[in-house]
Parts: sequence; C-alpha cells; structure tokens
Amino acid sequence: MVAGLSGCHFAISAPAYTVSMLVGSALGGFCRSAAGAIERRRPRLRDGTVVSLHCRDAGSGDVVQEMESLARDVLSGRMPPNDGRIPTLLSVDGELYQQQLRDRLLQLDPSRTLIPAVTDAPALASSPMVFMTTPALARGLERLADPFTALTSATTHRQLDPGAPEQPVRFVQTAPTRSNSGLQTLVAQFVAVSGVRPEQFTLAQVEANAGKVAAIHRHITRYGSSTNQLAQAMVRNGPYWASIGSVYESSVINANLGRAPGEEAWVAVYPRATFTSTMRAILPTAPWIDAKEKEAAGVIIQELLTPEIQRLAAEKGLRPANPAVPASLVTRANGVDPRARFDSLRSPRPQVVEAMLRSWVAVAKKPSRVALVVDSSGSMQGNKLPAVQASLSRYLNQLTPRDSVALFDFDSTLRPPVVVDGQPGSRARGQAFIASLQADGGTRLYDAVLQARDWLRLHRRPGEIDAVVVLTDGMDQGSRTSLQALQAELRRSGFSGDERIGVFTVGFGANGDFDASVLKGIATSNGGDFAQGTPDSIRKLMDDLQLSF
Repeated sequence: MVAGLSGCHFAISAPAYTVSMLVGSALGGFCRSAAGAIERRRPRLRDGTVVSLHCRDAGSGDVVQEMESLARDVLSGRMPPNDGRIPTLLSVDGELYQQQLRDRLLQLDPSRTLIPAVTDAPALASSPMVFMTTPALARGLERLADPFTALTSATTHRQLDPGAPEQPVRFVQTAPTRSNSGLQTLVAQFVAVSGVRPEQFTLAQVEANAGKVAAIHRHITRYGSSTNQLAQAMVRNGPYWASIGSVYESSVINANLGRAPGEEAWVAVYPRATFTSTMRAILPTAPWIDAKEKEAAGVIIQELLTPEIQRLAAEKGLRPANPAVPASLVTRANGVDPRARFDSLRSPRPQVVEAMLRSWVAVAKKPSRVALVVDSSGSMQGNKLPAVQASLSRYLNQLTPRDSVALFDFDSTLRPPVVVDGQPGSRARGQAFIASLQADGGTRLYDAVLQARDWLRLHRRPGEIDAVVVLTDGMDQGSRTSLQALQAELRRSGFSGDERIGVFTVGFGANGDFDASVLKGIATSNGGDFAQGTPDSIRKLMDDLQLSF
C-alpha cells in the first residue's frame, strides 16, 4: 500500500501509484522481474495515474503470520487501515497456505471473509512438488507406487531398488511451519502413509499416522527455510549428504542451471499424486483496501498475466499460468519432464493442516542437538551484543520439546556450556546465561569451534540432527588450533562419515570485522553454511537458521 507522486526537473510527469505485493519466496524472483517490466510498460488507471509494482518476498508461513498480525492490528483499531506497511496484494507458494490464511483471518472476524477463496484468486504460475535425486537413484524411486510409504521402512536405496547403490537414504525438506514446500511435503506424507485423500482427512487420522510420518523424518539430513537453497546445498554437498529432496520442479531446474561444468545433472521424480504449488494473486476484501487500491491491484494482476510478463515466470523455471506462454525451461535437458502426469492433491481442512503442523513439532520432527557458540570478545561492545542477546533469547523461546542447545561463550577464555531444552525451567536457565554475557577479551575462535564440536561428539545420540552454530564478529586471536587443523578435524566429523556434525558460521558486523573467507571455509569443511548478519538482520538470520535443525 504505497502511493506517491513522481516528477523530474524539466517536466511534470503523470501521478504515480505503487502497489505493494508480499509474495512467497518461490515467486520472489519472478515478482521482482515483473516489477521492472511493469515500470517500463507504464500501465495506467482510468484517471491516467501510472501504476507500478513493489515486491517483497518471504517464506509462505511468514506471509501468513505477518498478514494475520497486521489484520489483527487493523481490526482492533491499533493500526489505521491506510498504514503503508500493509501490502495490497499477496501471494503464497501454494493453495495450502492460502487456505490457512483465509481461515486464520476468518477467526479474527467471523462476520466477513477477508481473503478470497482459492478459485477467486487468479493463478500466476505453478511448480509441482517433486523428488530431486540423481539419475542412478531415480530409477528406483520411479518404480515405487509411493516413495514416502517406502521410506517408512527402508534405510538404504538398495532396499528401494535392487539395482541401486548400497547407499543410505538421506532426505531433505524445508520446515513446514514456515515454508510452503515443507507444508505440502508434510501433508503429502500423511496422505501417503494413510492412503486417505487429503480432503477426507480427519483429526483422528492425523494422530493415528504421526508415527509413520516420524519414520520418514528419521532420514532427514537438514530442514531449512528456502527450497531453492536446500536444492543448491544438495548439488554442493552431493548425494551422500542428501540423496533425495522434496522440492519444487523449478528448484531442480535452477540447481541444474547453476551446476559447475562436468557435474552430473540432478533429476526430478514425479509422485503419482503431488501438489501443483499454484501461486496466485490474492487481493483481500478488507478494510485496508480502498477503491483506488482495488483498481490499481486489478491493473497489476492484468499485467502479471500478459504474455510478456508471463515469459519472465518461465525464465525462472516456473510453469506460466497463461496457456499461450510455454514453460521454456521445463525440459528433459534441465532434469525435469514437460509431459509429466500426476494426480493433483487438494487441501485438507485448515483445522486438519494445523493438527499436522502440531504433530510434526511434537512427534515427527527429527530431534536436534545444537552447540551454539557466541563470541563475547571486546569487539562485541556497542549495539552488537544486545542484538545478539535479543536474537538468542528468541531462539530459545522457539525451541520445541525435541530440541536441545548447548550455549557456549568465548573470548580469550573457553567456558563450559549451559545446556537448554524446550522445557520452561530449562529455558529460564538459558535466558539467564544470555543476560550474563559481557563483551570483553580476545577471540579464540578456532579453539571454541573445536570445543563445541568435541562436546557434540561426546553427547550426540543416534537419530538426531547435530550441528555447531558460531556467531562471531572478529578474527581468531590466540587459538592453539590452527585453521588448517580445525578444518581437518571438522572433515573427520562431517557428512562423509557417520557422525554428520554440520558447522554453520555467522559473520556478524561490518565487512572487514571478520574474515568471510575463513568463516565460509570452516562451514564448508563439512557441509555447513556461512551467512553474514548485522544488528538489524540477525534476528531474521537466526530464525531462518533455526529451521535447519
């Protein structure tokens, strides 16, 4: 909801009106490209006002949570309907989350329907859910009536296919609490193990099948917040890190387009029943949408469906909604099947989906044990340490009953950890640790990473996701361990063996405060990831990182 006037020094231009659109992450690239094209095309309202588009993307679960919060504030009178933070148009990466959004806002105000039905929201693009794997492993998955059902009992690919390599099944998907692909995967798992159509699913059937879904999740290597990033990690780390991923068809395409010369292509296996992941333009019928906004949103939707802009969707690996525009990247050469046939799954009732999410958190989610290493050296003075403390506090508050965290802090001294789990009393102990952090001393970074890895080695239990997460704003000072020795040690406990302890590093602060190449090298020694944070971005970064475990 952004309006304004634009002009130049030499002539008065036509008034301009910008429509803001909040979209799921799978549509983010297309939306930004479309915004540029619409800027050039300069469509107009009936009164001559030029209309443009501004896009912002987030996980589909985040889109739902943000809109639920904004709607609550408007309906309660805490926020005016014309507040510029409220987007005009929405999109989530599939119909499941649209149904959840519609239901949650209906609970806020049962007297009116603020979000239109799925059939009343124009489709923009789609990308079916597929299994991403290697050509050698795909043959076995293609023969199965339902791969998810087979994964409840099989532990190796040889058990799925006598001709497959004797290789453990390693599976990745995104977290269903924040990601549309993860939610669709979770629903598809319940459907597969029960044999019940999603629209016929009951709350009792969720409880009855939770254990079978948990049997699938014992294969999990990592969860995550971004489907495309998970697919790229599969390419980067190889099939012994993860041999099967539940991702969008477009994720397979983009992973193959980005692979290095000589690397084997990955392929998509299409389940006999799957979600089509249709992404729609959602215009709320809400008090924050006035007549001019509604007209401008209609103009933008028409633009998004023009052949010129639909071709931009095709260039992102999506299937355009406009039938006149071919899905140009959906080809065998990119590892996918343009003629794939599958039964398109429908959405369960919203109450059933919410029950599936609760069941995942309490029963099916693979347990995690994380060693969280916090740099409390003198360079963390100022606004850095308070920002880290706030993000760590939020991290602990989001722990599930199946998660545990060992909190380490270091400077010139290494200290024993404070161990926290999802129980209230344990969380209080962790919050006290966070509040006690003080910025002082040097930075024994390498020794601290090794200490955390060694602690996990001693305390790890079979069937967990084990990881070290390091937040630092500085370069190593005074460690007894060299960088080369640390990387060699991390490789020994990496994903090529049985321990599978990933290391994730976060460089915190301005460029030059830390050595990004060193932190990236530490993380990639054993299949982890590196990210950069600032006092403004650390909360979102830690929220996303927590979804991995």
